[in-house]
Formats: sequence, C-alpha cells, structure tokens
Amino acid sequence: MIFLLVGKAAMPIMLFEENVFENVVQNKVSNTSKGTELIISFDAESEKEVDEMAKRVEKAGGDVFSKPQEIQGWMYGFAFSDLDGHRWNMLYLDLPRR
Repeated sequence: MIFLLVGKAAMPIMLFEENVFENVVQNKVSNTSKGTELIISFDAESEKEVDEMAKRVEKAGGDVFSKPQEIQGWMYGFAFSDLDGHRWNMLYLDLPRR
C-alpha cells in the first residue's frame, strides 16, 4: 500500500495492490481498459503547476488524454490516465474573489 497526502488540505489517497483492494472493498477490481468507473480531480495553485504536472505525468508514462487548456473561461486543467488506466483531472480554479 502507498499512502499519499495531496494538496494543502492534505487529502489522503491510498493505493493498494489488487488482492488487498478486493479484500477491502469486498468486490472484484474493474477492468479499466474497457471502461471508466470514476475520475479523481485534484486542485492546483496555478496554471503553471498544471502545465508542470502534465509534463511529469507524460515523463512517468501516463496518458494525457486532455492537454492543459482553459475550460469554460474560469478553469484551467488537464486530464490523464495512470499506468493502471485510472483517470485523473488536475484543475486550477480561477474563482472570482469576493
């Protein structure tokens, strides 16, 4: 098992070996090469951070299926699949300040 803390809020993400995961969830692991069960989104501090992460993902062998880009005029992000086919989305949210 690998345990990661992501972002300022230190959101925990736990990655398990398949047999351990099946025991935890009491169900079979989905075949991510044939479909997608979810996408995990996480935040970025800036557009630059999004661009840098996209480069790191490609260098590590991930599949960037949506290149870094502006989305709906107030978001900037990209989406990728990891080596196991799980889908991820990193977003910088340029929310209006009040």
